[in-house]
Parts: sequence; C-alpha cells; structure tokens
Amino acid sequence: MTSGKEEETNNNGGVSDDTSPYYIHASDYPRQLHVSDILTDGYYNDWSQEMLNFLFAKNKVGFIDGTIKKPKSNNPTHMAWMRSGAMIKCWLHTAMEKEIRTSVKYAASAQDI
Repeated sequence: MTSGKEEETNNNGGVSDDTSPYYIHASDYPRQLHVSDILTDGYYNDWSQEMLNFLFAKNKVGFIDGTIKKPKSNNPTHMAWMRSGAMIKCWLHTAMEKEIRTSVKYAASAQDI
C-alpha cells in the first residue's frame, strides 16, 4: 500500500512523509481514545465503524485489513512498520473494556486483534 518508492526514514527510525501509512504524527500517542464509547459486549458494529473511520483518517487501515504486510527485518521500513503497528494496537486496546482487552492482549499484530 506504499507508493512504490522506499519510505524516507529519519535517524530515529521515524517516517517523515506524512502521506505514508508508516507516518506517526507528533500529536499521536498510545492512550488516545478515538471512539465515542469503548468496545463492550454487544456494541461491536458501531464501535468498529468509528474505529475504521479513525484509522482511515490516519492512513492506517492497511495494518488492519492486511494490505500492508510486515517487511522482513532487514528492510528499511521494518522498524516503521513495527512502530505503527504498536501504536495501532495501543489505540485499539484503549478503546476496549477490560474484559475484551484482556482477550486480545497478546495478539501479535493489529490485524490479529
């Protein structure tokens, strides 16, 4: 889902191109709540639509639907993929009630959640 060019990464492994799905804005942080209500049993349809809209606005849907594949560890974008995936996992966890969050706590990727 990238533009076909190698992503430009800065010295700390971040991506400086704000159109990249690997880009994390300075205002993004792990405990942000992006939906009006957290996920509870029986509330999935509304919650998932709100979360999908948020991830689309952040250019991160490919991490959930699998179109952005995990690069090999020797690929220059590997660390950016890992950072973005970790941020998305945090966003998802923050938007879930404790019982649901516990059931996906050890998921390997945002797509697995």
